[in-house]
Amino acid sequence: MPTRALVTSYADDLKLFPDMWHRVGLVVFILLGLSFPLLANDYWLSIANNALIAVVAAVGMMILTGFAGQVSMGHAAFLALGAYTAAIAGGTFGLPFWLCLPLAGLVAAVIGLMVGPFALRLEGLYLAIVTIGLLFLVEHLLRNGLEVVFGKDYLSVPMHTWFSAGGDELGSFRQPWSFAGMTLSPDQKLYLLFGVLALGTAYLGKNIARSNAGRAMMAVRDRDLAAAVLGVNPAQTKFVAFGISSFLAGVAGAMYAFAHPVLTLEPFNIKMSIEYIAMVVLGGVGTIFGAVWGALVYTVFQPLAEMLGSVLPFPQSFSSEQQAILLFFPLLCFFLMFEPLGLLGIWLRIKRYFLAWPFRY
Repeated sequence: MPTRALVTSYADDLKLFPDMWHRVGLVVFILLGLSFPLLANDYWLSIANNALIAVVAAVGMMILTGFAGQVSMGHAAFLALGAYTAAIAGGTFGLPFWLCLPLAGLVAAVIGLMVGPFALRLEGLYLAIVTIGLLFLVEHLLRNGLEVVFGKDYLSVPMHTWFSAGGDELGSFRQPWSFAGMTLSPDQKLYLLFGVLALGTAYLGKNIARSNAGRAMMAVRDRDLAAAVLGVNPAQTKFVAFGISSFLAGVAGAMYAFAHPVLTLEPFNIKMSIEYIAMVVLGGVGTIFGAVWGALVYTVFQPLAEMLGSVLPFPQSFSSEQQAILLFFPLLCFFLMFEPLGLLGIWLRIKRYFLAWPFRY
């Protein structure tokens, strides 16, 4: 059973929004997104900001793992590099946030391209072990380097709208903004900025999937030897995948730094890398749909699991995070046992139902 209307040309096949319902859905989604910061309280607004950060990082993970088939357990290392690049660029050099974001991505991309040569000789679990080593190496270098340079392993992250002399101030972007009788709080401004970045990243990822580079990544993922016979350069393709993935992870790290003005190394651990793998698996491996919705659902369900854990008879020594893990990860495994395609599989079932009703084919 097909999951889309019949197309008769390549131009129709490559359309992002092939019919009216796709365009209506996009408009409704944007309107709901714009109205959310006006209705949500500060707690759920912070959850939404974290979800948008996760979307950017999950798209980067999907390009590397879902498209190119390269298993990486060091995704958190690139987020840490991006976060501390943004913190140093904004705090020490007074750069505006719109320069810190691409700079953080470039620094992470350079390190990602340095890891690329290992991907030419290693695959699967062997590559995963190398990326785990990269994660611990980056954490060690950042922790000791910050101790030497700044005398501490945490930094404050200012967010300047324009070039500044530096300092420890939070930056002009974190001031409330009044426009047409309406005042936007700093968290609401961050939400709008992160929303634009998340939509742009999803659009970029979708176009990469449809490009020659994206098709080459998928060919290398399925069978690199066959791809080489067909004219695809596996080495170049893996380099491109690592570069794009680490760049997006660096941008997501800068977003994380802006959302958490006091930055520490504690969140950037192997648990974070595993969470991003869980996001792409939950959403559906190999699709931008899976990266976006996997990140959104995973991030939103975490606080819901913590709320549910507080009313269940867990031992008193368990923290709210441990309770959420005990609830969420078994549920995730149970879900994937019966729906291996993740949220993408559920979406395809819904599409098939409406395409076949009433007996369209």
